[in-house]
Amino acid sequence: MRDNKRAVIIANGEYPTSPQALEVMRSAHYTVCCDGGADAYIERGGSPDAIVGDGDSLSEENRTRFASRIHYSADQQTNDQTKAVEYLLGMGYTDIAIVAATGKREDHTLGNIALLAEYMQRGVEVEMYTDYGVFIPCRDTRTFTSHAGQAVSIFNISAKGLRSIGLEYPIYDFTALWQGTLNRTTSEQFTIEAEGDYIVFMTY
Repeated sequence: MRDNKRAVIIANGEYPTSPQALEVMRSAHYTVCCDGGADAYIERGGSPDAIVGDGDSLSEENRTRFASRIHYSADQQTNDQTKAVEYLLGMGYTDIAIVAATGKREDHTLGNIALLAEYMQRGVEVEMYTDYGVFIPCRDTRTFTSHAGQAVSIFNISAKGLRSIGLEYPIYDFTALWQGTLNRTTSEQFTIEAEGDYIVFMTY
């Protein structure tokens, strides 16, 4: 069960429209925008607690208006999403939701999703919400609440012994990203048995 100390990162991808993603944003205890993602959030009436990034895509108006909340980082070895995670870790947050991290550019989308496993490895409880579902990085065996017929995809990172209970199609030790996609649940919960890391995507 989550408490009220969850932080949300609003990235600079397509702004969310799904009720699930919007509720995650509304209920967040602390909101960090990634650079230009702040423009979309502010335009819709939001007021970020912090803006993190290299400043290259934030409007001049908001750069001035929110100058006291901007935390610049010129590090080109990480992206703005990771800079936001680092900032929140420094603030003591380890329960983090990410929105607006997909869309616009497919290379950014793939990179942002792949980074979820690295955040988990650092002890962050993180989920990424899109307009269609949620990406959840996982380690070892895990059980999920679901509904029959819910679409599920599994992306293997380092897991061995991949097996499932409650999915329509059997899973195995995937070696390519596409191999674990387009599965479905058969009941109100499913379990992934594994040793190692993987990412689960579940539609709403």
